[in-house]
This record gives sequence, C-alpha cells and structure tokens, in this order.
Amino acid sequence: MNSLELLQELVSVPGPPGQESLVRDVLIGHLNKLKFEHTIDAKGNLIVRLGKHKKSKIVVTAHMDEIALFVKQINPDGTLKVAPLGGIFPWKLGEGPVTIMAKSGHFEAILGVGSIHTDSNLSAAKRAKTDVLTWDMVTITTGQTKDELKKRGVRLGTRVAVSPSRRILTQFGDFVSGYFLDDRADLVSWLLALETLKGQDLDVTFVATTSEEVGGEGALYFLTQEQPDICIALELGPQVPDAPIAIDARPTVWVSDAYAAIPPHLGDLIAEVSAKSGIEVQFQALSRGGSDASCSAAKGLCAHPITLGLPMENSHGYEIIHRNSMDQLAKLTVALIKAL
Repeated sequence: MNSLELLQELVSVPGPPGQESLVRDVLIGHLNKLKFEHTIDAKGNLIVRLGKHKKSKIVVTAHMDEIALFVKQINPDGTLKVAPLGGIFPWKLGEGPVTIMAKSGHFEAILGVGSIHTDSNLSAAKRAKTDVLTWDMVTITTGQTKDELKKRGVRLGTRVAVSPSRRILTQFGDFVSGYFLDDRADLVSWLLALETLKGQDLDVTFVATTSEEVGGEGALYFLTQEQPDICIALELGPQVPDAPIAIDARPTVWVSDAYAAIPPHLGDLIAEVSAKSGIEVQFQALSRGGSDASCSAAKGLCAHPITLGLPMENSHGYEIIHRNSMDQLAKLTVALIKAL
C-alpha cells in the first residue's frame, strides 16, 4: 500500500465522533483486499484479531474520528449555531465551506464570522478583533429555510464537518499537510503494520476506535471487555514548546500526558527495540493531551499504556507531518509487538 495515497483516501471522508462509518468503510475495503477477517462492536469499533485468542494481551489502536461540530441551534432564518466535538477551535478552522451531515444526505454550507465593515459591538467580526473567537460568535449560512432544513433531516445534534473541498492534502518538500492527519495518518500506520504481520499467529488485536476525540469512548468500551496487559495507541506527537521534537520521520514516544505515564520498563524496552531495529525515536513528556492508551490506563482498563506518535506541527489545525513518518511508525509498531 502507498502511504500517501492511502492517507488522501482516508482524509477525504468525514468522520465526526459517533458517525465514523465512512472512514470505517475505507478501512474495511483495504482489510478485505488483505484478506483480514474483522468484526464491528456495538460502539462501532473495527476489530482485527491476528491470532485465535478470544482476548488479547496486546491491543493496538488508532482512532477513526475527527474533531468536528454539531448543530446546537436552528435559527428562524435557516442559519445554524454550532458547538464543538473535541478540541476544534474557530481560529484554527477559519471561514469556509462545511458539510452538514443531514439524515437525507450531506450538503454544503458556509461557516463565517460576518463582515468587518462596522464599529458596532453587535458584530461578531468586530468583537473578534479584541476578544477570543468562540463558537458562539460563528454562524453557518445554509441558504435554506428552517422548514427546508427540517425536511432534510437537520436537527439539534446533526454533525457538521469540514467540506470535501478542504480535504485535499498539500505536499511540499519532505512534508505533507492537511486537516485530520490526527488520526488518519496513524490509521495508515495501523494498516501498514497489519499488512506486515499478515499470517502471523500473535496474541494481539488491532482496533480502529470511535469517539476518541470526545474522551476515548470507543477504546474505553472495547477495553472494558478486553482488559489487556498493554494498549499501544498510535497518535500524534505534537510539536510544543514544553516538549520539543523535530518534525521528521522519527516516531515519538509519550513518556507522559495528562492521564498516565509509561512505566520505566516499557520505556527501556522501546529504547532497546529502537537501537536493535535502527528505528530512531523521540521521547517527549506532554503537559496536555491523552490517547486511547493513557485514558484507558487511568481507568484501570489496561495494565500499561504505550502511546507512539507521528511528529506533527499545527495539531488540531492544518497539520504537517514528514512524508516518511507513517511508514516508520508502522515499522516501530511491528518491532515493538514482536519484542513484547
């Protein structure tokens, strides 16, 4: 599989928390080509067991969902007010087209803050010059009446995602950039690792999880039943001032985050695997954030968490990664599984 082509395919489809079916369908298509059996649980998690074990001691996750919005108010003029699902911020997204994921079918609308040619404090655009831009200051123009929206199945709770026109990857130099590389790029690594391990009877299960961006719900649901020794979450490695990394092909290893810390013996093992395999890694201690693994470990649903990341700039925005990082993360994941 070509990692960049696969990444574009995965980024192209929307997958808000609780509505990841289009992303899951892309993954299933590739699993079928690789002749992997799979199951889907009640939460929507996509599960691939490599061995014949009913439960596994090692679980590898990457999440299917993306940060998104939902409709919280339908105005008489057919405009919408929205609220965030996960850490999506209007100043990261900016004005532009969005997709209303209505029951009757998806359609396009425009997210905006309004015109700047006024000194009125009633103007959101005027307030945004000095205040923090919040979702309450944003309006989505649908071009339809309230009754027309109702007929299309738009209601409170309807998901709103970034438009397909904004889901085209940008490649420049050794880098690739786009929305939702967290965690679609990790799903690429997830698939590449599966492809490498094909045919091996290992005590390991791969899970593409749902609703990670709203608290790791999919992983928590699955791991409540699985209770593995180790959960390996494939994630981003954010470039931040208090945990600096290089944006290159070397995977990151979360020493700690807001929920849990990796035990020293597993940190030592990863360092040994890195040295033996020749796959260099970057360790980082994060002050904020969480993964399927760390959120689950904090609730006692796995004995030990490991979070491996793709070095990433502009997290939760127009994200940037090294074009070779997905392949390197897959190689590290395979080497670590074999060592474990």
